[in-house]
Amino acid sequence: MSEPGTMKLDLDGDLKPVEMAILVAPGYNPVDIIGPHTALGIIPGVRLHLVWKNLDEVMGFPTFPTRPTTTFDDCPRDLDILYAGAVPAEVFEDTETLEFLADRGSRARWVAGSCAGSLLLGAAGLLRGYRATTNFLGVDLLPYFGATYVPGNVVEDRNRITAGPATGGFEIAFRLIQDIYGDDMAREAILQAEYSPEPLFDVGTPEKAGPELTSLARAHAMALTEPLSQVAKRAAERLAIAV
Repeated sequence: MSEPGTMKLDLDGDLKPVEMAILVAPGYNPVDIIGPHTALGIIPGVRLHLVWKNLDEVMGFPTFPTRPTTTFDDCPRDLDILYAGAVPAEVFEDTETLEFLADRGSRARWVAGSCAGSLLLGAAGLLRGYRATTNFLGVDLLPYFGATYVPGNVVEDRNRITAGPATGGFEIAFRLIQDIYGDDMAREAILQAEYSPEPLFDVGTPEKAGPELTSLARAHAMALTEPLSQVAKRAAERLAIAV
């Protein structure tokens, strides 16, 4: 029996090592990272790093205690995958975090983000001149980071891949598995996750939800989105991006 924390798929053949780093800042949203963390993390050869400034426990939101495994300094310099999910607004202006993302992202095979994690990549200067998406609550902020908004669950532009919905992390993961391991492995990953969403109500986009429900959702999320709007405007000034 495998030791706790070491369970991997029993796959035939040797798979090349893959270095993957996922940001786990205080207040990060676990829902954004659990898809790629699981779908890729169970593949033999994937070296999964949960990165932060130090190894002290951080609290995800909502309540989700998390222990980073690797510091910024100790994270491999050359990554196959750099991944970020949503984090609080203050992380968008944390110099150490932005420098880490900019450095590793400049060399990574894939730079990926879901929900407001896409905007965080933009704050690190990694989306300038790229097509991208994020959660519908923040798509209007993408231009502040030099990105062009494109609708869709997942948007891929060269080696940048971003997603908006909560399911987007899984969808990014399946695409990265396809690129690294091939179609057959991607198909199996989808089956392993039994990924076949059937929402209770088909209101998962503003277009489907309609204006009344969408306005209500925007109002309820104002406490989260307003700080992001302010840091986006300051980021545009710092990055010298005219909006």
